[in-house]
Parts: sequence; structure tokens; C-alpha cells
Amino acid sequence: MTSHLRPALVVFGTLTLICGVLYPLAVTGIGAAAFPSQAAGSIVEVNGKAVGSELIGQSFTSPKYFWGRPSATAPMANNAAGSGGANQGPLNPALLEAVKSRIEALKAADPGNTAPVPVDLVTASASGLDPEISLAAAQYQVHRIAAARGLDAQQVRVLIERQMRGRVFGFFGEPRVNVLALNLALDGKSAHTR
Repeated sequence: MTSHLRPALVVFGTLTLICGVLYPLAVTGIGAAAFPSQAAGSIVEVNGKAVGSELIGQSFTSPKYFWGRPSATAPMANNAAGSGGANQGPLNPALLEAVKSRIEALKAADPGNTAPVPVDLVTASASGLDPEISLAAAQYQVHRIAAARGLDAQQVRVLIERQMRGRVFGFFGEPRVNVLALNLALDGKSAHTR
């Protein structure tokens, strides 16, 4: 028994040191050196004060701001510790009811808007934390925001174009905008990521 226990404990201790200590330290160090902003959470600051992250959505409810995707996290919206989808299928009555109420809220906030509601404004992403919306979702909200801020709709469209992020490597995904960056631009605040 002793002849098997000692080698097993040595292997266990060695693997624990390599996999549980050295490897995580090396990966964390390389990440911090190569991608300092991302490793620190892509925190967005305005005038030296943290206002959010480029990577995690935030809830905006005022009509003068762009609204992001609904959050599927619990116990509170956009809770990074509770990341994950709702796992509700397209025929689930709870999902259908949630989508219906979100459409009604969008229509109530902008009764004159007869455009089709973009799907990303009424459904959560797989992580429940998506910080970005499609260009269609941003354009859908232009008139509401322009009216609430007393701006010309074209001014709001120009802000969307300036904040647009293209496809990754030119072909992955769709063009999109980060909701926090867009709302900070609306407020005329210059932000930087630390």
C-alpha cells in the first residue's frame, strides 16, 4: 500500500502545482501583458470614474438613451455572475409572453414607430449579457431618442455610424454598436477603456 501511496501523492502534488498554480499564473500574466484592457475587464471610464464595461450590457430605461438587449441573468439584469441563457424554446409560452410584453413596451415608448421590431430588442443573447445591438435595433430607436433629446434624427444616425463596429476580420458576424459607447456619445462624454 505504501509503495503505491507515495508515487500517487507525488503525482497529485506535482499536477496540482503545475495545473492549479503555475499554469493559471502564466496565463494570467501573459493575458495582462498582451491584452491589458481586456484582462482588466474592459472597464469604461469617464473623467476617471468607471461607468461600465465594454463586455457586459447595462440596462437603460430612459427614452433618451438607446436600449440594449434584454438580459436573461438572475437574480438581477446584466449580472455577470449569473451569465447564461433562459433555455426557453421558441414555442415556450413564457418566452412568447416575455417577447410580447417587450414589443408592447417598445411600442408604448415610441407609438409613432411602425417599423418592424428587430429581434435583438426583444430576445436575450445566449450569455444574457450582450453589450451590443444590431444596426437595425439602433436605427429602430432613432426617432424616440431624437424626440426625447430635441435632436434631428440625422444627428442620431450619424452617431450610430460613428460608433458602428464592422464584422470581425471582415467576415465574421454582423455590423453592430456597443450600447454603452453609443449612449456616452449621445451625452457628449469622452470615454476611454482602462
